[in-house]
Amino acid sequence: MKKIAFISGATAGIGEATAKLLAQNDFDIIITGRREPRLVELKKEIEKITDARVQILCFDVRSKEEVFNAISSLPNDFKNIDILINNAGLASGLGAIQNGDIDDWEKMIDTNIKGLLYLTRALTPQMIARKSGHIVNIGSIAGKEVYPNGNVYCATKHAVDALTKGMRIDMLPHGIKVSQVAPGLVETEFSVVRFHGDKQKADDVYKGLTPLYAEDIADAVLYVISRPSHVCVNDMIVTPTAQANATNVIKI
Repeated sequence: MKKIAFISGATAGIGEATAKLLAQNDFDIIITGRREPRLVELKKEIEKITDARVQILCFDVRSKEEVFNAISSLPNDFKNIDILINNAGLASGLGAIQNGDIDDWEKMIDTNIKGLLYLTRALTPQMIARKSGHIVNIGSIAGKEVYPNGNVYCATKHAVDALTKGMRIDMLPHGIKVSQVAPGLVETEFSVVRFHGDKQKADDVYKGLTPLYAEDIADAVLYVISRPSHVCVNDMIVTPTAQANATNVIKI
């Protein structure tokens, strides 16, 4: 019987790439996000090229009610989730704290921290009951360091880093693995969202270097979840070759 992987934020970028890769590597998958047409299209694409079963859940991770209602609506053959990939996350805005947009702050806090917590709270009880499971949190190099004007986004990803460590302790007696994959510069919708749709600003972030791509992080996730049962990759930082840390990037 195939393992079931639950992937949040699967409508684009890392989540979408991870869903495709896992489906190609003998996982059945639950794909979630707010943009239902994209989920439907992804389901069709995956089912066309693999024999994976694909279940769609359309909801906003920022809403506790939507999260728990969506999880409870899963059909019985999708309820025993083996892998939870907490991927849904975003950056919104870039500026000094004194000029920060509070709506941007709340969007990041509600998505990156509370959304991760809601999903984890909803799905871990059945993992604990079976004494089996694996949680993979998609963090960021911003959860390891702080960079100029990144204040609140960095704070939310530092929270993900701390929560991952705390979850690892809490899940230890139950035989459940907890891992974090923390990417550096990845060319996805990330910067477009950060700059509120300004494609030129987003493109400038990656101009002059070869960044990571969503498929690179999907590959890292697959590596983490495919280790033998006695091996847990607690933390993995992945950057493009052109990036040493959050602030040191070489552009041609």
